[in-house]
Amino acid sequence: MKCPFCNRPDTQVIDTRVQEEGDVIRRRRRCPACDRRFTTFERAELLMPAVVKRNGTRTDFDIAKLQASLKLALRKRPVSTEQTESAIERICDKLLHSGQKEVTSRFIGDLVMAELRELDKVAYVRFASVYRSFEDVDEFMKAINEFESPGSPE
Repeated sequence: MKCPFCNRPDTQVIDTRVQEEGDVIRRRRRCPACDRRFTTFERAELLMPAVVKRNGTRTDFDIAKLQASLKLALRKRPVSTEQTESAIERICDKLLHSGQKEVTSRFIGDLVMAELRELDKVAYVRFASVYRSFEDVDEFMKAINEFESPGSPE
């Protein structure tokens, strides 16, 4: 690591500590040239896959959009903030572990539907009505009936 004070290319690590959560390493360093000390932090860089929209355009994954979609679907429903945050975390984990550099918005929508299906049936139908662009009551009934048949598609 280069010294931020004198730009010498080699510095010495004099102390290493793992932060409380275990996902960050703090290193105390010393420059042998100018004898100044500084701290660096090391963490894994996890890149979410890009999102390919229905129209073919690509965009960065935006967790705020995911949170807003779930919040809207779960509005006035008996689902705790902790449950919602856990669902968001599971969706993000599945995206990270998909191993793909790009995923379709449909893939993300299906992950959201699967989580909502487990959290709240009304929220599931709300989200499905927008996500699947229901045109008539029969499509609503089909989504509702998915809960009645075991092993139904998500």
